[in-house]
Amino acid sequence: MLIKILFFVVMGLLIYKFFGGKFPKINRTAQEKKLEDDTLVECETCHTYVTVKESIIVNGKYYCCQECTL
Repeated sequence: MLIKILFFVVMGLLIYKFFGGKFPKINRTAQEKKLEDDTLVECETCHTYVTVKESIIVNGKYYCCQECTL
């Protein structure tokens, strides 16, 4: 009976991971924390929100377009 339960738990975790589930990380430091590409950040100049992938980073600040960096 215990083997069946363990089997179903393992299978459930594998299915969860297969379909894009993310397990929480334990003991992450500030350096390990990373912004994902689809995270929204605010432009320093015009205060609009853009994704990290689309943003322009200058001196550690996020901007939405080249005009805002001037």
